[in-house]
Amino acid sequence: VQGSFWHFRYPLADGVTLDDGRDHIVVATTRPETMLADMAVAVNGEDPRYASVIGKFVELPITGRRVPIVADDHADPELGSGAVKITPGHDFNDFEVGRRAGISAADMLNMFDAEAKVVQTADGLIPAEFVGVDRFDARKLVVEQMKALGRLVPHTVTAKDGEVTEHDAEPRTIQTPYGDRGGVVIEPWLTDQWYVDAKTLAQPAIEAVKTGVIEIVPKSWEKTFFHWMDNIQPWCVSRQLWWGHRIPAWYGSDGKCYVAETEEEARALAGEGVTLDRDSDVLDTWFSSALWPFATLGWPEQTGLLAKHYPNDLLISGFDILFFWDARMAMMGTHFMGAAPWKQLYLHGLVRAADGAKMSKSKGNTVDPLGLIDQYGADALRFFMAAMESQGRDIKMDERRVEGYRNFATKLWNAARFCQSNGIGASASVAAPQATLAVNRWIIGEVVDTVAALDKALADLRFDAAANAIYHFVWDQFCDWYLELIKPVLSAEGDTGEATETRRVAGWVLDQILVMLHPFMPFITEELWHALGERAGDLIVAEWPQPEASVDVEAKAETEWRIALVREIRSAKNELGISPGARLNAFVQGANDQTKGWINGFWTGAQRLARIDFAPLDDAAPEGATIQIVVNEATFVLPLDGIIDIAAEKTRLTKALEAVSKEAKSLDGRLSNPAFVEKAKPEAVEKARADHAEKSAEAERLAAALARLG
Repeated sequence: VQGSFWHFRYPLADGVTLDDGRDHIVVATTRPETMLADMAVAVNGEDPRYASVIGKFVELPITGRRVPIVADDHADPELGSGAVKITPGHDFNDFEVGRRAGISAADMLNMFDAEAKVVQTADGLIPAEFVGVDRFDARKLVVEQMKALGRLVPHTVTAKDGEVTEHDAEPRTIQTPYGDRGGVVIEPWLTDQWYVDAKTLAQPAIEAVKTGVIEIVPKSWEKTFFHWMDNIQPWCVSRQLWWGHRIPAWYGSDGKCYVAETEEEARALAGEGVTLDRDSDVLDTWFSSALWPFATLGWPEQTGLLAKHYPNDLLISGFDILFFWDARMAMMGTHFMGAAPWKQLYLHGLVRAADGAKMSKSKGNTVDPLGLIDQYGADALRFFMAAMESQGRDIKMDERRVEGYRNFATKLWNAARFCQSNGIGASASVAAPQATLAVNRWIIGEVVDTVAALDKALADLRFDAAANAIYHFVWDQFCDWYLELIKPVLSAEGDTGEATETRRVAGWVLDQILVMLHPFMPFITEELWHALGERAGDLIVAEWPQPEASVDVEAKAETEWRIALVREIRSAKNELGISPGARLNAFVQGANDQTKGWINGFWTGAQRLARIDFAPLDDAAPEGATIQIVVNEATFVLPLDGIIDIAAEKTRLTKALEAVSKEAKSLDGRLSNPAFVEKAKPEAVEKARADHAEKSAEAERLAAALARLG
């Protein structure tokens, strides 16, 4: 803020003078009122101007107090006069200088009350006219008296025309701390407080991390942990608040202080005839919070809950409270319980605005989670948070991703409705059912793989990997492919054994999905769990999947071949602008015996999903334009005569490829230019990269489409 700098002459005592003959030292201050509690003047020990007076005294104007001149590196020879007034009771830096000078905290002078009004100091040297005066009024009075005493050094200003004017103070922009609640200037104020010997408490917690008793994940945070703990200062645990655990200390009428767990114990310590008054301060919030792992379980009583839950396995915490809370829990736990409160400490990132900036009310970039829940659902927001959490890195808020996970929930809901409408319901078995069809054996194996991926990801605390595993299994394998691949079986006439098997397998798989997805999307999964049939209990207490089955390699190969064939044919049609519903013939070249067997078993499925009719396996493809698709060792040739104008399509694709390649090359040139990457706005660089990736992918797609045209 815009403030002032006053310069005062402090007279040297005992007839001492500086080497240049001056009988005073000039000091500067932004808070003149604090000179009423000055206890020293500091100069730099390397400053030759003051070498002869170090250890001598000045006699303060107004109070007449004799204070020493001390050598301390806090005084900067290049700043102002090189001499600074020291008020240990009302300035953090001065407090440390005073301690280094041998002034004990008990002897430091205090000149303010709780309302920042002047009180008499312990030595009684403050003139009566200052006592009871507000700090800012006292400031004006000090300046007036120093000016009257001839001890104020005026600030001179020379105008352009040469005119010189004098002012009481030099205008300066100064750092000033304001309280965020009261909006007033914070006044450093020396008071008696209760402290904990944090350095001693910290040692067992440090050792626990060093020896691996506590594992910090990600490990990169260990360096920060050790830096804080190795440099820890005494911990001030008393607070002047209305609520909290009161300090267990009582002050007796005999002038002594009694610390005890209860007032009865304090009275016993004080003895007969001593009246007690309990300290009105309460413990620091972090002190009380540090007791959480065991105080919530009945401690200091040795309860069953305490025996069962202490120590715990894992603490999940934001990295921003590693020192404030997590380290203090470790300190308290090892001290009071003799064991660390948990085996692992996982530190996750913070949610930031979409552009990566920290959310701030003043910036107006905060996001109300309740608004997102109203719009997209709690499940979608919860899944977003898990999917974005990657080992402590901050999360950029992306509403489009939340919307995408809302669509994922809708996809699951529609899949469950499809199952219900086809006679698929709750599974009667926890174990994987027996299956003969390749597609059913394949999906059981996919469940096995997904459970294994989830177990590993959760054990490694990779919540993003866990969310990614269940997401792709549900959306890709189950919804997009398995349900499509079993439609011909379910729609076949009559109650075939294959249909019965498929319903049993599909019901079991859907149950496993609900259990695996429940930690990420608890509401929709619990709803579907009960909607699919009668249950013995709620999903939240259901057993975690243990399929006790293996991956069927043959079924996996065959089913993935079917998926690849359908995907490639659909992609080729899309690239060439052919309607998805257009029915094409497919001639097979170079297929081995295994592929021929798969083709014979996929005749109906290929007609339904890829809209192709297989020609007899020994027939050669006719002459003319074709699409050629390679899957494994076999080439599938699809004649295009009468379907599209080949020449026109080649011309269209060539022009489109040239245009998009030109755009990609231009963007590549911009991104290769250091001047653009370093000087452009980050969002502009990010957009250029995204556009380049999009154009490059489009060029690859068009080139592949041209290559397909035989």
